[in-house]
Amino acid sequence: MVEQQGNARGERWRGVPDDVAHAWDELVTTARRTVADGLVVGTSGNVSVRVGDTVLVTPTGVPYDRLTPEDVTGVDLSGRQVLGTLRPTSELPMHLAIHGTTDARAVVHTHAVHATAVSTLVDELPLIHYMSAALGGPVRVAPYATYGTPELAENMLRALTGRSGCLLQNHGTITYGSTLSEAYDRTAQLEWMCRVWLTASSIPGHTPHLLTPTQLTTAATHLRDYGQPT
Repeated sequence: MVEQQGNARGERWRGVPDDVAHAWDELVTTARRTVADGLVVGTSGNVSVRVGDTVLVTPTGVPYDRLTPEDVTGVDLSGRQVLGTLRPTSELPMHLAIHGTTDARAVVHTHAVHATAVSTLVDELPLIHYMSAALGGPVRVAPYATYGTPELAENMLRALTGRSGCLLQNHGTITYGSTLSEAYDRTAQLEWMCRVWLTASSIPGHTPHLLTPTQLTTAATHLRDYGQPT
């Protein structure tokens, strides 16, 4: 029975290298997680992961729970489609801009509620929590531009200078990392910080205490030693 399952999987992945097949599985799992965790609704948001010079991306307008190995979608770094027949996400310019200018291996874009709300209120997320340091410092808001345009990608890159995540005005969030897990964790942390700030700011007669730049720098130093040694 195990052999039959293995053969079936091999048939489904015919002609696709193992590293690409594994990365696509991870991408689909991450995309479904954004829905399950309430960071996107329907087919909004998108995910990408780089394998060599190929960028695997979620296809546009396809519910994530319907994605299968046959739907694998990939482009080269210039945006030319090299895998699959489904059209890539409409936000491809943002993903390619990050993959082309940083050491990112994965990108997660969401329409998270609290982060999107904050993006309409400020030009930078106030320093409500030390986890801002995990994203490289105060999280900026990229000025609004129509989705899927080079202008939005340019605005995003400026907001990402020295950062691994930013807010997109009246739109959502985008974060990147060395793995899909890291990119996803960063977008989840960003949404959580936005929720904390909105919650604290909503109490009448009270103003949230914010961290100072010095306190954030100290936190960043401590975060470098966080977790298990590798």
